[in-house]
Amino acid sequence: MKIFIPLFLGIFLIWYSLKSSTPQEREQLWQSILDANKFWILVSFLLGTISHFSRAYRWKYMLEPMGYKSSQANRFMAVMAAYLANFGIPRSGEVLRAVTLSTYEDVPFEKGFGTIISERVADLLILMLIIGVALVFQTNELLAYLQDQNINPLNTFFIFLGLVGIIILGLNIVRRSTWLPFQKLKNLAKGLLEGMKSILKMKQKWAFIFHTVFIWTLYLLMFFVIQLSIPETANTPVGIIMAAFVVGSFAVSATNGGIGVYPLAVGGVLMFFGIQEHAAEAFGWISWATQTAVVLLFGGLSFIFLPLLNNRK
Repeated sequence: MKIFIPLFLGIFLIWYSLKSSTPQEREQLWQSILDANKFWILVSFLLGTISHFSRAYRWKYMLEPMGYKSSQANRFMAVMAAYLANFGIPRSGEVLRAVTLSTYEDVPFEKGFGTIISERVADLLILMLIIGVALVFQTNELLAYLQDQNINPLNTFFIFLGLVGIIILGLNIVRRSTWLPFQKLKNLAKGLLEGMKSILKMKQKWAFIFHTVFIWTLYLLMFFVIQLSIPETANTPVGIIMAAFVVGSFAVSATNGGIGVYPLAVGGVLMFFGIQEHAAEAFGWISWATQTAVVLLFGGLSFIFLPLLNNRK
């Protein structure tokens, strides 16, 4: 259900969006996509590729404190294969990354997975910072959009706190139990914790922070340059594009790879702020397609070359 329901939801949203529009609106959307400036789309593609390369490079800063050396090529291919796996099974990519490094670089799975969790925490902090900046730029408009969509940010915050509380309670139960399966879980948790603590033991903390900021700067830039590819969005204020980026960041996890949801969510934000429908939807589709193309190309190549380049293992 977790695999197929999000996928079918995304396909349904695409079908519904096309069916509910008139032939003229569909023609305008398609023409806007075709007329988009290919140069800026290529720039966005390159920025996305560099961001993934930087993510793979940043990973070594968390592995080295535990005494593990790994090649940049294997880390990059593990990252890209993981992104591609998320298109099939959401959230499976993080597990695949750890498995890949365990297979080809002899990094224990639980320790590798722990570093990935720490990495996600660092990314979440940057995303929250971006959300804060978006609120400063576009407070009234963003809150108005959330209200229009019946989204209450406080509810999300309280749900997050509830989940944290449940996790803490569960960990305490496991820690105190003598039941054998829980003992195995405890050993796994110790490995995860060691991997997560690696972020505190790094000798090159500033390099890690630089790459974290660099990655998200590229994410923003690859999104922002898409507006230059469409004449109707070229002069859109920064605050509006920032609001669309924030909504898209959450929408991408709703379905497999954000299919169906991401372009409609981003387009919906731009339309809410007065951008013409065909241009707003074209922006969403081009942005999603560019990010997806990076993952499909390098993720597919990674699945092929990982075993070939590591055939001695």
